[in-house]
Amino acid sequence: GEDIEVRLVLNAVRDAVMADPHQIEQVIMNLVVNARDAMPEGGKLTLETAEATYGESGLGGNPEARAGQFVVLAVSDTGAGMSEATRAHIFEPFFTTKETGKGTGLGLAMVHGIVKQSGGWITVYSELGHGSTFRVHLPRAEEAATEGESQPAERLPELGGTETVLVVEDQEEVRSYTEAALLEYGYRVLTAADADAALKICGGGEAVALLLTDVVMPRVSGRELAARLRQVRPGIKVLFMSGYSDSIVARHGILEEGVALLQKPFSPRQLAEKVREVLGGG
Repeated sequence: GEDIEVRLVLNAVRDAVMADPHQIEQVIMNLVVNARDAMPEGGKLTLETAEATYGESGLGGNPEARAGQFVVLAVSDTGAGMSEATRAHIFEPFFTTKETGKGTGLGLAMVHGIVKQSGGWITVYSELGHGSTFRVHLPRAEEAATEGESQPAERLPELGGTETVLVVEDQEEVRSYTEAALLEYGYRVLTAADADAALKICGGGEAVALLLTDVVMPRVSGRELAARLRQVRPGIKVLFMSGYSDSIVARHGILEEGVALLQKPFSPRQLAEKVREVLGGG
């Protein structure tokens, strides 16, 4: 439709996956149609490709995920978004939120089946009123050819620290995962489920070096929280995290270019690298 702006952000054009082209076309079409239906008043639809590497510790408890090198196809919209209860059922056959006669409830179930058959998995990030991002992870075709070959030992920078990090995240499982990862790297960690709790912690005299906050939260956004904290703690460093794609986050007006952003889902090592980068060298 003319009221929907379509954007392509293709960052993995040299990578290949081993999959049936017709089936992948079905995956894309189903995700795009769902995105269109979620934007009855118009909006922005973005298709992105990117590379991703996951270790065993970065799978976030997803039973379908696995370690390795992947190509990620993300389909994002700026539509109505979904509640947590709806997200829990979207891949079930015959589950639909559309009016009678306007959806079979089989589209996403078929997408899930195709992606799983192709050796991949899907993650979904959505919040009511802020759109949705579906990420399809497909294994790189080169992975099978290089499997078992010896790789040179990777030289890791010193990622640990002893600074105090305030984690603000409204989803309990993400908050707990992030806290555990930072504790593993030696940081002192304080947690809050919303901006009010975070402001209370900092108002109590805690020497917080870094604010690690979700972008989209109920009532007060991460950006607004950061602005408030900088008034009382001018030297505090800020790292945002979000499950939305970078371009969607930027176009929502949530983040300006150059602001530190950590993309969900992330591994403990990716988290530690970004935290150390924002705080400065160890």
